[in-house]
Amino acid sequence: MFEIYNLTDINDIKYILKKHGFHFSKSLGQNFLTDENVPKEIARLCTSDKDCGIIEIGAGMGTLTKELSKVCKKVVSLEIDTALIPVLKETLADCENVTVINADVLKTDINKLIEEYFPNTNVYIAANLPYYITTPVIMHILESDAPIKAMTVMVQREVAKRLCADEKSSDYGAISLAVAYRTEPKLLFDVPPQSFIPEPSVYSSVVKLNLREKPPVNPQSPENFFKLIKAAFALRRKTFVNSVCATLPELSKENVIKSLKTCNLPENIRGESISIENFASLSDLLFKK
Repeated sequence: MFEIYNLTDINDIKYILKKHGFHFSKSLGQNFLTDENVPKEIARLCTSDKDCGIIEIGAGMGTLTKELSKVCKKVVSLEIDTALIPVLKETLADCENVTVINADVLKTDINKLIEEYFPNTNVYIAANLPYYITTPVIMHILESDAPIKAMTVMVQREVAKRLCADEKSSDYGAISLAVAYRTEPKLLFDVPPQSFIPEPSVYSSVVKLNLREKPPVNPQSPENFFKLIKAAFALRRKTFVNSVCATLPELSKENVIKSLKTCNLPENIRGESISIENFASLSDLLFKK
């Protein structure tokens, strides 16, 4: 027989963690939810497909995991912190459709994971990502080209703005373009600091990234397209010309300026004012064979 805990009740959280001798890790950016509505809403917005599979990144103590298990056929949850595995074994004892794996998502082959656990199944991803690892995790998944329908992630609010930004926003950057190329991002809702233990110093936001069937642009070389984007934002206070020429010395200043003129863009434009369509055109012009 197992105990049923309220995983968003502060007293239950403290009791379980103390029982297992668990201490929060600042290096892993651990904050556990104390507002029961948040994990329920994330699970609801993650998918409406009851026959799907969900990969969860960062199980924590199982608060979101438990809600995800109610909206799909199977959950595979990756948790990097070995100290949380016995906690999860207890808190998720009543969730028969959940498999917890002690693993680092950045060292996990997402395609192999899907092949093993979700053959012929629509797969979604859900995650509560600490600030320091948000971009690496999202890029790891997107660059894997794994057959995923959507990602629903809770991140620091400032990061959420960058994920959803376009060239009209001051939050626009390389990650905005990488996300827009592969997904259709949507900001869902904000989560205040008091919804966590320990309380973070900033607001969080939940974002859904719906994977595109095909990108909105078709550059001749996606590799060169992203190389140019990274170069354009490498020196954010510099103009596009200066940042690109400093980062990619193989490109001449003359050709960079000429390419801007061909795209009807001013010579002094910065990367944060260039649309994804213009980045595709510029990469084709600058790297044409």
